[in-house]
Amino acid sequence: MPPDPEEVGANELGLVPVLMYHRIVPEPTSVYDRTPEDFRAELQRLADEDYVPVTTAELASGDLDLPAGTHPVVLTFDDGDPSTIRMEGDRVAPDTAVGILLDVARENPGFRPTASVYVNEEPFGGGEAGRRALRWLADNGFEIGNHTYGHTNLGAASPEAAQEAIAMGDRLIRDAVAGYEPASLALPFGARPDPGELALWGEGYDYRAVLLVGANPAPSPFSAEFDAAAVPRIRSQGPDGHEAEFGSTAWLDKLAANPDLRYTSDGDPTRISYPAGDGSLNPEFAEFAVPY
Repeated sequence: MPPDPEEVGANELGLVPVLMYHRIVPEPTSVYDRTPEDFRAELQRLADEDYVPVTTAELASGDLDLPAGTHPVVLTFDDGDPSTIRMEGDRVAPDTAVGILLDVARENPGFRPTASVYVNEEPFGGGEAGRRALRWLADNGFEIGNHTYGHTNLGAASPEAAQEAIAMGDRLIRDAVAGYEPASLALPFGARPDPGELALWGEGYDYRAVLLVGANPAPSPFSAEFDAAAVPRIRSQGPDGHEAEFGSTAWLDKLAANPDLRYTSDGDPTRISYPAGDGSLNPEFAEFAVPY
């Protein structure tokens, strides 16, 4: 039986960090790169602070069946770079992001090895090797999401061109992984199409969530503030450098210093527990609400 929500400080209307990664490389050349050592340290910090990885699709659906007292975090990887995953025979190369994540999960029981991986044309180096990596991700509980076929700036594209760029990226994933249905889109450059609903649905695709490049945590999926068409993300970044105050280290520090702000599970997926007086609940979920 789950513990009393108040005992674990449950707050299922709290904030959820959605972390954005690109390349994991020994010698970073942009603010979007992190070294393997930095990446491993960030994952270990998340495990030490009782975060549990979930996918974008799970977050958007409110499918957050987590142990009492733990916090969801979404790990997202853009662009299908080979540093995200590379197959060596039937195993994942240990020096890739997915390889490091698997290793950290083995060392930290309860730290779920999953992430949402967003791909373009020729993912993970392309060819059969890339398709094999996509199939491994699908078979091992990772989410494969769309990042458009050509990394298209949807904000600068016509409605017809935007829809085709999204549909082509969707078909790429479906063609590589038989039976797979992509459930979310990460906007290249964070640029939304006009009209905005094209990012969520169009001919050949229908998504649960659309990810921005924004610089703050996401609202709880049970909050009235949650917008599935515009889910903000936090760039993975250390304490120094360009816009570090909006990066992952700064935000994880803020949430650690203010634990009442973050989403904390009550351990019971059939109810939504939160401190009384919080008026942000989406009325759609009123029958599941358990304020205390």
